[in-house]
Amino acid sequence: MVGLLLAYNKGRQFMRNFINRFAKDESGATAIEYGLIAALISVVIIAVLITVGDKIQGMFTKVSTELDQAQ
Repeated sequence: MVGLLLAYNKGRQFMRNFINRFAKDESGATAIEYGLIAALISVVIIAVLITVGDKIQGMFTKVSTELDQAQ
C-alpha cells in the first residue's frame, strides 16, 4: 500500500511539474503571433488589390469605349 501511495505522489508531482512547464513555455507563441500578422497583412493586400483592380478595369473600359467612338 505504501508503494502505491509513493507511486501516486510521484506521478502527481510529475504531472504538476509538467503542467507548470507547459504553462510557462512561450516558444510557440511567437510563431503564432507572426502567423497572425502575416495573415492580416495578406488580407489587407488582397483588399487593396481588389479595390485597385476594379478601378483599373473601369479605366480600361472607359479608354476602350472612347477609342471605339473615336474611330
